[in-house]
Amino acid sequence: MSYRPVKASGQFGCKIAFRRARATRKQESLGARWVMTVIMVLLTFAIFLSIDYVRGRKQPVKRSVLKTATSESSPRMIPAFVAGFEVPENVRYHAGHTWALSESRDLVRVGLDDFASKLIGKIESVALPQRGRWVRQGQKIWTIFRDGKSVDMVSPIEGTVTDINEAVVKNPELARRDPYGEGWLLTVQAPDAKINFRNLLSGGLARLWTEESALRLHTRLPVAVGALDGGVAVDDLTAHMPDEEWAALTKEFFLS
Repeated sequence: MSYRPVKASGQFGCKIAFRRARATRKQESLGARWVMTVIMVLLTFAIFLSIDYVRGRKQPVKRSVLKTATSESSPRMIPAFVAGFEVPENVRYHAGHTWALSESRDLVRVGLDDFASKLIGKIESVALPQRGRWVRQGQKIWTIFRDGKSVDMVSPIEGTVTDINEAVVKNPELARRDPYGEGWLLTVQAPDAKINFRNLLSGGLARLWTEESALRLHTRLPVAVGALDGGVAVDDLTAHMPDEEWAALTKEFFLS
């Protein structure tokens, strides 16, 4: 009796078992690699999503900061004309014909408006408040002199006077020729500027108010509306008005 077939069968069985074990280990290894690959892909995808989300959150902040910085750096006047008078759209107006323009969160530049400059006419001198003085909204803030007569004007804003325009003190005609530009009069540190601005006129209300002022001026001085040069009011609407009448008229419009 021969035992070779048994021996061969045993060897063959071991080989089969070994191959099966090796195949199983290989499949398990491939499965583990596949799982790791999927995990890595998911992690990479999650990382990219996180980066994109962070960038998306930061971008509007950068744009907002840029916009704020631009708006706070010496605002540019936007001219517009109503009834022959210049009424820039980015300026706030007090009913006494003074204006306010925000230069930063609580720093405001102020001056007299175009209607006032043309109603006053030739300016001899301007008396401005001292730096450091506290002024209230609607309070008398500067005095305009013409031909020995004077008229006070009121402040559009409340706060501390931080600077005065020395160029206008030396050459008062700047306030008449360029009231919104080189003819500005003061800068005021206004801690409640946002609240003060709510009491001022802007946009459509400012245009309607200017039209109403022009109509009132026509009632008091009929020649004024006709004194236009190409649709723009001339520089000195009251040139031939007696001093007493000039003083009364300007005080009426300037609420002083």
